Amino acid sequence: MAGESSFDVVSDFDDQEMRNALDQVRREVQQRYDFKGVTFELTQAKTELVLLTDDEFRAAAIKDLIESKAVRRGLSLKIFDWGKIEPAGGDKVRQKITLRRGLDDVLAKKLSKLVRDEFPKVKSQIQGDALRVSGKNKDDLQLVIGRMRELDEPVALQFTNYR
Repeated sequence: MAGESSFDVVSDFDDQEMRNALDQVRREVQQRYDFKGVTFELTQAKTELVLLTDDEFRAAAIKDLIESKAVRRGLSLKIFDWGKIEPAGGDKVRQKITLRRGLDDVLAKKLSKLVRDEFPKVKSQIQGDALRVSGKNKDDLQLVIGRMRELDEPVALQFTNYR
């Protein structure tokens, strides 16, 4: 007799793919004619990126570059939280880009309530910044995954540890 099956709902991204996408952006900015002689600095921390450039138009162009390279690398655009463009002194502008990772408490409770309400044979349990969904029937779990993929949430959802 088989036991319970389960999976985790998480919101995460691959750090290496993010680094590769940002390296591609840096190389393309160095190559492009419209960025010759322009100040450009893109630094990556654990939870945010900081963009420093000459003006808002260049910042918008770099934003488009970052988004296109991220999509090509298989990263969701929902991980980026684009901050306001602020003056940085010396005719430069700075933009902070927060990287979303993990399910916050409000979203985890909302997803847990959705599972309880729509799928009575399935249990959900919040575990830190993830949501564990378990049930006896794997078909029920597949239905839960399908329903969660239909949701339009501000974060990218992934389904891991399916067993």
